[in-house]
Amino acid sequence: MWNVLIVEDQSIVRQGLKLMLQQDEQIRVVAEAENGEEAIKKMEAHVIDVVLMDIRMPVMNGLEATRKIKERWPNVKILILTTFNDDEYAIQALKYGANAFLLKTSDQKALIHAVHSCFQGGLPIHEEVVAKVMPRLLHKVEKKLELPLSARELDITRLVGEGKTNKEIADELFLSIGTVKNHITQILHKLELRDRTQLAIFAVKNDIT
Repeated sequence: MWNVLIVEDQSIVRQGLKLMLQQDEQIRVVAEAENGEEAIKKMEAHVIDVVLMDIRMPVMNGLEATRKIKERWPNVKILILTTFNDDEYAIQALKYGANAFLLKTSDQKALIHAVHSCFQGGLPIHEEVVAKVMPRLLHKVEKKLELPLSARELDITRLVGEGKTNKEIADELFLSIGTVKNHITQILHKLELRDRTQLAIFAVKNDIT
């Protein structure tokens, strides 16, 4: 079971999100917060696996809270939820290590699927956000990088950039999930990247195909 923290300044929205999430037997909402500062205190008081994070909040906004939480709890999954499909928010959130970017108009099925996808190694981003973010991420450098990766590592990097989960990568390349995880660890080390999110952005930005 995954413990969830909901960070949202509007009480009625928090309750709606809580009701939707608790329809899944693998998800348990254990804490709520009205802003980023309060969210960090709740992180210190509870064992949290997933944070549903609003963007615009008083005291401390969701982007700053994401940055601070990822610095202290790098394994926690952060799903950004907002009504503002602004590409700057998405790019900044991904830069800080967010694991998903969804609009608040997302339905229950999409919300629950995003939580599951994060834990399977995916990077779920709402299609409206993708439409704005990808053109900017695809603005590539003119000279293609020479990467210190093997052919297998390049294949895995490409599939991570396509948003594939570890299982999907394993199935496509006829590898075990454990082998895929080991390769990704090595790739992150070689490229001096922090996590899978940075690797996905790296793959898209550098046109790894």
